[in-house]
Amino acid sequence: MWPYHPELLERAVPRYTSYPTAAEFRDEVGAPQQVQALHALASGTPVSLYAHIPFCKEICWYCGCNTNRSNRVERVQSYLEALEAEIDWLARQVAGKVRLGRLSLGGGSPNALDPLGFVRLIGQILTLFGSEGPEISVELDPRTLDREWAGLLGKVRASRASLGVQTLEPHVMQRIGRVQPRAMIADSVAMLRDSGVTSLNFDLMYGLPGQSMDDLLRTLDSALELAPDRIALFGYAHVPALIPRQRRIDASDLPDVELRFWQAARGHQRLLAAGLEPVGFDHFAQAADPLAAAAREGRLRRNFQGFTDDPAEALLGVGATAITSLPERIVQNEKNPGRYRMRVLGGQPAGTLGVERSADDRERALVIEDLLCGRAADLSGLPGDRLSELRLTPFLEAGLCRLEDDRLQILPDGLPYSRAIAACFDRHRAATAGRFSSAV
Repeated sequence: MWPYHPELLERAVPRYTSYPTAAEFRDEVGAPQQVQALHALASGTPVSLYAHIPFCKEICWYCGCNTNRSNRVERVQSYLEALEAEIDWLARQVAGKVRLGRLSLGGGSPNALDPLGFVRLIGQILTLFGSEGPEISVELDPRTLDREWAGLLGKVRASRASLGVQTLEPHVMQRIGRVQPRAMIADSVAMLRDSGVTSLNFDLMYGLPGQSMDDLLRTLDSALELAPDRIALFGYAHVPALIPRQRRIDASDLPDVELRFWQAARGHQRLLAAGLEPVGFDHFAQAADPLAAAAREGRLRRNFQGFTDDPAEALLGVGATAITSLPERIVQNEKNPGRYRMRVLGGQPAGTLGVERSADDRERALVIEDLLCGRAADLSGLPGDRLSELRLTPFLEAGLCRLEDDRLQILPDGLPYSRAIAACFDRHRAATAGRFSSAV
């Protein structure tokens, strides 16, 4: 079992799906820089495309995603109109320059769309980007997944899907506003397998209100019986000041820091005992899954979608709040769906926030990514970084990581401290302490 050092978990830290993180985005970087970056892409650049669908049939209380209820048909249709316009605009900006290797749709829940709208969206992207066979992945809400919708995934040749499961304990479901019996999850799995999905992920959570250790372990055992290819086991981030819907959750009902730590530890132990391989600090995969292979072979990456085997350096985002990430610049689209629609249909690029990535930022990003992906990080590109050295010292003294010849390696006992160790190299960290959640 992992050693417990509560004093090393006191600082809230980012999840580091980018560096600099979204907390550093500013309005000085927006539409003009977005256009400039797209025009600067070299011919033949491999890219991945993410489309954001900010709608769900029902809104869960814990959720930190940018999403709204899809109870008004005209609102969804007007958003799709804008999304299709942005896709058309983006395709013109990068015409003849890029090769689309992966297409991901998330949200929200893409299956909040009607089937015709979803198929039309996929068709538009494949046509405009001239791609015959990108790898397609879709995030899904099992509460609104039916056979017709699952069948569509087969027709568009989606091979990867992720189900928001979170917990399989009824009393915990009630506390987070997401009731979905195990039979519903089992039916979803069967439909997705029938449709041709070969890599199926379950999102699960610890640190939920009213969730005991036994609740978590029962959920893990029940989920394992359904044989997903991947499991992501996240700690619930309770930040009601930033996410008003979380105010419906009773904070006094949440597990304390120590219980969260041991839930993460026992969860890790249980999933490895079941034969899954660890991927980073909170993902797990069957040995045959490409994500596990990437972790074993040192090819694991981390981006806005978490741990991935996607090698593309250029990630293009469309839709409200979507992010375009390029080596020297990150730009985020307008977050509000209504304002996003007005910008796009008014002929403006959707980007409104972002950050320029200096040479120092890019070097630190490599260090942080290597650490989180289980690789030894080369610190020689950060000479004279006294603040990082001071922050790192307690982790070295506790035996959680090892530093030899400018190479830093997180040791097995240090795995739950990965984000806290990575944060030692975040030069923006002190100024944005209130924006983040528990390190475990």
